[in-house]
Amino acid sequence: MEIGVYSFVETRLDPKTGGQTEARERVARLLEEIELADRVGLDVYGVGEHHRPDYVSSTPAVILAAAAARTKQIRLTSAVTVLSSDDPVRVFQDFATIDLISGGRAEIMAGRGSFTESFPLFGQDLSDYDELFSEKLELLLKIRADERVTWSGRHRPAIDGRLVLPRPVQVPLPVWIAVGGNPPSVIRAASLGLPMALAIIGGMPERFAPFVELYRDTARKAGHDPATLPVSINAHGFIADDADEAANTAFPPFEETMGRIGRERGWPPPTRAQFESERRLRGALFLGRPEQIVEKVLFQHEIFGHDRFLIQLTVGPMPHDKVLRAIELLGTEVAPAVRQAVAARAAVG
Repeated sequence: MEIGVYSFVETRLDPKTGGQTEARERVARLLEEIELADRVGLDVYGVGEHHRPDYVSSTPAVILAAAAARTKQIRLTSAVTVLSSDDPVRVFQDFATIDLISGGRAEIMAGRGSFTESFPLFGQDLSDYDELFSEKLELLLKIRADERVTWSGRHRPAIDGRLVLPRPVQVPLPVWIAVGGNPPSVIRAASLGLPMALAIIGGMPERFAPFVELYRDTARKAGHDPATLPVSINAHGFIADDADEAANTAFPPFEETMGRIGRERGWPPPTRAQFESERRLRGALFLGRPEQIVEKVLFQHEIFGHDRFLIQLTVGPMPHDKVLRAIELLGTEVAPAVRQAVAARAAVG
């Protein structure tokens, strides 16, 4: 199993103005985190796209290109690229360039996005939310397949036999589809034969098993071998040498961030009791000592049989030294134990 980290590159907000602070420092710390993840043997690092003051990562491709030049082995992915409000030509060119810089380690994780700020920013109509994603994904996959592209659609000017360059090292350049709890998104990924990243940030993991079953069944019916289509589980959490330290470090920024987002969406505020409940084996949060994280990853592997696990360590601003320690523990203790156990399961049958 591949083990990795993803980040939205959160930053602090000015309490008076609500404006973004520490952007330069946060990007510098992020690159240090990615370099460490590479050194300790993690497989993947993802950077999400957001156009809000609480996140620095409006252009993940630029950040990942910087990381590509400073790392040697780790795969570098968006988490996610908001394809609906972007230009697929430029998305492909950006990630093909990252692939060249990294020597074949780039991936695109395409999604519709959990926020909508990018749509008015780039002149897109939210009423076209679903159609925009479908059409732009179609174009992205056509560009991936053919160097010279002819295409027409409703939401972007047509392309008439134009070259799209550069071409990546990897053929094809990996494109994942990120999904939450939306069955049509699962069906789309499976029908197209694309890997699926399933976000589980609340509730019992068993509730999400039908989505993975739907994905594999749909892929099979569409003529794809499910065994060749990776599934990733993406989750929130934090790791420390002591379980209570992990929870006590993670909860204050979690409470502030999820509470603020919740107020925007009409959700009730998060409570410490809920947070503690999600720490349990059958909860969504991966919080605790390395051995507890290993146990939970393997518990969910029994449910999903997934191929990749990504953890968001910074749900809100976190102490940098503790984040570095969490990455170190994930790479040196969690990942080797999980890989060994999963390999043993596979050997047994």
